[in-house]
Amino acid sequence: MSGIFIIPTKNLKRIFKKSIRQPGYALSAFLKRFRSYMTYLFGRGCSAPPETISLFLTRRCNLRCTMCGQWGESGSFKGLESKVLKDELSIEDVKMLLYDLKGFRPNITLFGGEPMLYPHWIEVVRLSKKLGMRCNMVSNCVLLKRYAEEILDAGLDEIILSLDGPQDIHESMRGVDGTFGRVMEGVGLLNRKKRERNLKKPMININCTIYEANYERLEEVVGVAEGIGADAVTFHHFLFLSKDMCDRHNGFFEPKFGNRCGDWYGFVRKELPSIDTERLIEIFEKIRNKKSDVDVSFYPNFTDDEIRRYYTGWEFESSSYPNRCLSLWMAAYIFPDGSVRPYHSMEFVPGNIKEEAFTHIWNNKRYREYRRTVKAIKRFPVCSKGCTELYRY
Repeated sequence: MSGIFIIPTKNLKRIFKKSIRQPGYALSAFLKRFRSYMTYLFGRGCSAPPETISLFLTRRCNLRCTMCGQWGESGSFKGLESKVLKDELSIEDVKMLLYDLKGFRPNITLFGGEPMLYPHWIEVVRLSKKLGMRCNMVSNCVLLKRYAEEILDAGLDEIILSLDGPQDIHESMRGVDGTFGRVMEGVGLLNRKKRERNLKKPMININCTIYEANYERLEEVVGVAEGIGADAVTFHHFLFLSKDMCDRHNGFFEPKFGNRCGDWYGFVRKELPSIDTERLIEIFEKIRNKKSDVDVSFYPNFTDDEIRRYYTGWEFESSSYPNRCLSLWMAAYIFPDGSVRPYHSMEFVPGNIKEEAFTHIWNNKRYREYRRTVKAIKRFPVCSKGCTELYRY
């Protein structure tokens, strides 16, 4: 459970690899996290400016991924009204936000839904870079080929590509035929254009969520990554919750903060995942021992015992991570309606950028009270299985 300031010991290897590939960013991130950690310890609910702000550009998505908490089998977005799904910030709203943030230059992450469906996303990248901010994007990359030239012109730093496996696995989990080929075409074109221009960015980092349908073929993901010239692969443990866990969360949250959190129910399952943990551990070991030019990491970086307990029971507490949330001091999400949230599934809204500047919202009374509560209880019932941010800081 030990760590160096805000870096859990379990994450040191992953952080070290990233610092070699992106030394400037790694140093900047560490300094920002250190300042935020100091305010976690001594700030009485106040925080230094966040390291990262995720712009939730749109709820719309062009895929229906099986394991997705938004649009998957029990996805929370499926029941939303059409008006809510179409709600998006105007480019003027985003510009005002970015100019408000330029004083402390956070890392900007474009998020969704699928961020490439937001009509002004390239303009968001351009302005972020103009104002001196690092900008990355979490995407399924189906539309990448269309935007390859503009991405290079805009200066996007990193694409976090969601990939589930080789073609048959990826397309069965994504729910749309032809998806894999379009992704490969897009990444291939982008890399050719990068070589022509002698550019290293955007880096291509693959995120692969471990799931019942793909866990026995995770080794093939590394092969795909090597084939497309990706820089890194991160295998993410599957997020899943029971209805009882969500109900208990709301039983505490609603009386305390005045609203329910419905988005967590998008991760609810009736049964535990059908994953052979001994087989999964064996596959992890094979991947670790495989020599590759692609950096490979597992997140959270659980021990073998933790992997067994994580997938074979509803309740879980890590024995190698601190089990306390620092995300409220490090990051924030801004939703398509302008609402500011501490995490994308936590429906707590301390303010809206359409009504007030983010820099005023970040340490307002409601945010400070929320941070003090979370520091006191360390985490909510849903956090251990529903939020990877718990293990990041």
